[in-house]
Amino acid sequence: MAIIFARGVIILLVLVIVMRLMGKRQIGEMQPYEFVITLLIAEVACVPMSDVSIPLLYGIVSVVSLFILHQIMSFIEQRGEKWRNFLSGKPSIVITPDGINFSELTKNNMDAGDLIETLRAIGYFSIEEIKYAILESNGKISVINNPDKQKSSELSVILIENGKIVKDNAKLCGFTKEKLSKILSEHKTTPKKVGLMTIDGQGKVFLQNKKEKYTVFNTKIEEKLQW
Repeated sequence: MAIIFARGVIILLVLVIVMRLMGKRQIGEMQPYEFVITLLIAEVACVPMSDVSIPLLYGIVSVVSLFILHQIMSFIEQRGEKWRNFLSGKPSIVITPDGINFSELTKNNMDAGDLIETLRAIGYFSIEEIKYAILESNGKISVINNPDKQKSSELSVILIENGKIVKDNAKLCGFTKEKLSKILSEHKTTPKKVGLMTIDGQGKVFLQNKKEKYTVFNTKIEEKLQW
């Protein structure tokens, strides 16, 4: 037991030193290759801690090797934009003054629902509040406010996403398929053409066809359904 404890202490000290040398970032601020290396370090460090038959030096050498690899990749990343984009990816503009950039979302394996969830987490409940939103290479969202729009405190729900009606949400809001089709027809579109359609508790609708500028309008909802 004492041997296992001592091995654990030594590995812990090595990990603390290596992680400090790797830099100041939190997990959410790491570039993809940094995150992968961190996971590998955690994995190789666990083996000699739990298995006394494996020489402790093997674990230390593995951790130091991964640290050296991290330094090499960091050096390569700093050699120019081409290498940085290859190793870490590049920022994507996912919202413009025209609305959501669906092609950029697709490139980043995201959909409109993922984007809305991420925006809610940082305090934005309506796409029109945002002039530009940039998906950074570390996965975080940077936002420039739309100065012409006030921040909304209303919660919106998705009625249509990527051409498909979200039936549970439509039912929650009191919208039948026929009612939705009628509203869309009034705006010269169909569900299949819609990239995103949302509605808030006051009946304010956000509607954007794929590759088109969004529009915002109000529709009547039953008072008892306001949320």
